[in-house]
Amino acid sequence: MSNSQPIVIIGGGLTAARAIEAIREADQETPVVLVAKENRLPYERPPLSKGVMLGNDPEDVAFTHPREWYDDNHVDLRLGVAADRLDPAGRTLTLSDGSELGYGSVLIATGSGLRKLDVPGTDLADVFYLRSMTDSEKIRARLVAGSDVVIIGAGWIGLEVAAAARHHGAEVTIIEPQPAPLFGVVGEQIGTWFADLHRSHGVTLRLGEGVERLEGEDGKVTTVVTSSGERLPADTVVIGVGIRPNTRLAEDAGLEVDNGVVVDESLRASAEGVYAAGDVANWYNPTLGTRLRVEHWANAQDGGYAAGQSIVGKDVHYGPIPFFFSDQYDVGLEYAGHVPRDTEAEVVLRGDPKSNEFMAFWVVPEGSGVRVLAGMHVNVWDTMDAVQALIRGRTAVDRARLADPGVALTDLASA
Repeated sequence: MSNSQPIVIIGGGLTAARAIEAIREADQETPVVLVAKENRLPYERPPLSKGVMLGNDPEDVAFTHPREWYDDNHVDLRLGVAADRLDPAGRTLTLSDGSELGYGSVLIATGSGLRKLDVPGTDLADVFYLRSMTDSEKIRARLVAGSDVVIIGAGWIGLEVAAAARHHGAEVTIIEPQPAPLFGVVGEQIGTWFADLHRSHGVTLRLGEGVERLEGEDGKVTTVVTSSGERLPADTVVIGVGIRPNTRLAEDAGLEVDNGVVVDESLRASAEGVYAAGDVANWYNPTLGTRLRVEHWANAQDGGYAAGQSIVGKDVHYGPIPFFFSDQYDVGLEYAGHVPRDTEAEVVLRGDPKSNEFMAFWVVPEGSGVRVLAGMHVNVWDTMDAVQALIRGRTAVDRARLADPGVALTDLASA
């Protein structure tokens, strides 16, 4: 493939970097332009709340490639400049510095933006959200022994920051309006295990409770007032109440948008020459037979590469089983699968959660057995291939055998 018009990649994350990898594997000639709002090379986000936040890894571990890689692959880096307006009919992109780019193909990899907490006091100093490397740097500097850290939201980010804060000796309180951490993702039973894990490491959890306001002195936060009227001391507040796809560019361009940029299984959007991948994309997953928008590392890793392949003309049918991972204290876990929100799934446990070595499966009835929709392991490594095989198989398995650690998962997957 060779085209005088460049391929333009909009975004500075893993999705963008992986797309460039796929493009350059097939095509070394067509110009590639990367447009990134942050004045940094593309980087991955998971290290920001994991190794970097813990202080175990340097910040540059998050960068996908060194600058020399982009130079060697003849990528025109436009860093520190935003994409302001996309014109699919004219195949042009206007940038925040007033310049205009023509393109043959364009990939929207703009990721997600933060949901903001709408209560008084969130504009005080030492109140943070975690989305960028700059955010991670600022929060990490505040995690010191003896300081009071209040985390609002018990999602993945909130739990990982809590683990890092305790690692550094801070006193940590998590406020979460749901009855358990990660309630909407893993349900109450497994969410309660997460709560117990954090309590065992000295975290105070205030579940079923919201935030009324933040108070401060001299412009700095000092207190979090909960919905029950409790006043919690706070030297630092970290807010993690979710993210939403960055679709403004696509909406203004007249593209179809519905909980993300709507794309097909080849990651093509509703206008010719426009693609979307990563957090921002709502794509048709042919393996699961449904539309998905996934906000985790694996989708950026695999979706970016698939989009790059699609752009250079490969026959792409992007149908991965959604996957994510987390590290908290001495626990490592991986999760694969998809449980639709309107599905009444039962949780089948394999092993004892109290041991911090177990598996959980989300299942629905199927014939005389159950069908696996999703599975998670906690410190039971090298099991995800078998879990994904069970999900892809879409067949009934015996519930008792699924729960029995003595039965190999590979035997169930091949049964």
